[in-house]
Amino acid sequence: MSKDLPSRPHLDHLRRQAKQLLRELGAGDPDAIATILQHLPEARGMTAAQVMTTPFRLADAQSAIARKTGFAGWPHLARHVEQLRAMEGSWSSARLEINGSAIPAAGLADSRILIDGDLFRSETPEAIYEGVFNINVEAQPHEIDIEFVEGPEAGRRNFGIFQLDRDRLEICLDINGNPRPRGFHTSPGSGHACESLTRTSAARPRDVSGGTRTTVEKQAATQKAAPDASPFAYANGATLQELQGEWTAVKIVRDGQPLPAMMLRAARRLSHQNEVMVSVAGQIMVHALVRLDESTEPIRIDYYMLDGSLPGTIQQGIMEWVGDEACFCMAAPGRDRPSDFLCAQGSGRTLSQWRREK
Repeated sequence: MSKDLPSRPHLDHLRRQAKQLLRELGAGDPDAIATILQHLPEARGMTAAQVMTTPFRLADAQSAIARKTGFAGWPHLARHVEQLRAMEGSWSSARLEINGSAIPAAGLADSRILIDGDLFRSETPEAIYEGVFNINVEAQPHEIDIEFVEGPEAGRRNFGIFQLDRDRLEICLDINGNPRPRGFHTSPGSGHACESLTRTSAARPRDVSGGTRTTVEKQAATQKAAPDASPFAYANGATLQELQGEWTAVKIVRDGQPLPAMMLRAARRLSHQNEVMVSVAGQIMVHALVRLDESTEPIRIDYYMLDGSLPGTIQQGIMEWVGDEACFCMAAPGRDRPSDFLCAQGSGRTLSQWRREK
């Protein structure tokens, strides 16, 4: 669904573009002539001279603008933009189901989604996500492609379907990067998440930027400076062996803020050899290779990040056993290793404790 539209597209602005194109065409502007020749079916086979002598109408200019931006025609473009405008506002989560399991309502109370044109900002107690989305209202059900630009899911894309009924919005996504769902339901192991949202305000939300993309230069510099992953090659040890399998969260504190109890129940830690994946409500928060130094007290643990906004970076931490439970305190990427298991606000640390799944 590749469309070449500005953020927050508006039909009035697009109509003005079409009128401007018609004026420039009448003045013999070469770019306007090229636009008509390239994007208006009725002008196929014409020469530039023929375009200049043909009395094109505003509808023709609108058709050319629509096709230039990736649509089959002006009515398709208009439906697209009108649907985007109808989705704007602030939305609260009324229901969320992941892999066949409903998240308790209390765990959704402090979450909301803000939509401004094709930009969104998702605010949860765990993190803030910024991104952009695209829709296809010609498909039934309507399709939606979501790209996370900033936040824990930066760089990921989810493909799904949606339906809007005034102040009620329902979205069903595949959260594993697979083909989009076909219906508004989930089942165990489906990798789908369905959310019902209720609009709380139709006003244009503030501070929705869609995030800031990493430039090509920054991406290249990050890749060039990425630490060597060879020290994270799998090497079995007693502690690593004990950490294998699936674990459920006892507590998670990020930068001094505890994860709400209802979300804590949906947190999982899965380890296979020296690869670890931590997810909350189906959303992957950590995917990394693990390196342990069992000669220290507490045990030193390093993550080599495989995904997220900073792949290739190393996150330093410590771990200890609390009875049969594993406790970790991890510094933010690029910060010094913690010397204790404290997680004060502003520290950037993540403190978590896990119990083996029975």
